[in-house]
Amino acid sequence: MGHGKWDDNAYAAAKTFRAAKGVDDFGYTAAMRKTSSANWKADPSLDPKGVTARECRDSPDHADSTPIAVLFDVTGSMGRVPQIMQRKLGKLHGLIQRKGYLTDPQLLFGGIGDADSDRVPLQVGQFESDNRMDEQLRTIFLEGNGGGQKSESYELAAYFIARHVVTDAWQKRGRKGYLFLIGDELNKPRLEARHIRRIIGDDITQDIDPASVYRELARKWHVYFVLPNQSSYYNDPQIADHWRDLLGQNFLKLDDPGAVCELIAATIGLEERVVDLDQALVDLAEVGSAAEGEAVGKALVQVGARTPATRRTATPPALDGPDDVTLS
Repeated sequence: MGHGKWDDNAYAAAKTFRAAKGVDDFGYTAAMRKTSSANWKADPSLDPKGVTARECRDSPDHADSTPIAVLFDVTGSMGRVPQIMQRKLGKLHGLIQRKGYLTDPQLLFGGIGDADSDRVPLQVGQFESDNRMDEQLRTIFLEGNGGGQKSESYELAAYFIARHVVTDAWQKRGRKGYLFLIGDELNKPRLEARHIRRIIGDDITQDIDPASVYRELARKWHVYFVLPNQSSYYNDPQIADHWRDLLGQNFLKLDDPGAVCELIAATIGLEERVVDLDQALVDLAEVGSAAEGEAVGKALVQVGARTPATRRTATPPALDGPDDVTLS
């Protein structure tokens, strides 16, 4: 995976074709909803069960690959966010690459539900560099249920990324990837072994403290949780305290859900020290996202305006892949 290049014209033509034919942008979701809920399942390309690893590898087209994983809460009203992102996918890619934030970004998309109650609690795609990332995003099943317990299975998604993703960025260059979890609730109190066995297929016998999953994940990933202003939990102090305890300043509140693409791009630009916050907002205005810039600036002010600098390098660690992580 990760071959080829993004084509704005192909993206626009495909969208026009679907509109002309009356085909839903999220066609897989539309198809599933015509069946009984007993038959709901992830598309095979997004099913995490039995997956050894999702890989983000260098290629002749992309010699300096950087993984970007974006996993959405697809329960309740949060299902709007993937739709917003799909409409702006070209802009996201353009901001990251054409503005020089990253040379060779590879994007993976996925969906998060509730392992206690949903038919499809986790979906994880492949890392892509071309228009297949649009196909992948549109294939996510927007189940829309959730458990109604103020928690979803974000920790299960975090576990998958920690244990089942291999990247050349880390193995060759000691560089972290980017993980954006987009949701509005808490992690489950425990990552239950039975959920890992059933949904991912790992032979785990003991429950895991979610905090330990995020600690291990942070070794190889810049981890962010984005809370869009999409539900009644937006100003809930319990949600904010929970995620700040886990991620510190990487908990981001976004007033405008329509600015999620812009927030992801600007966050990467800051973390890479390619731009400071002021320049990131200028870049947003130049690509026609001035209106979203206010929400992005407010979300990122706590992260701080960083001084542009040459990308740092590190000695690649001696690691063999996803099994180098031990969770306890």
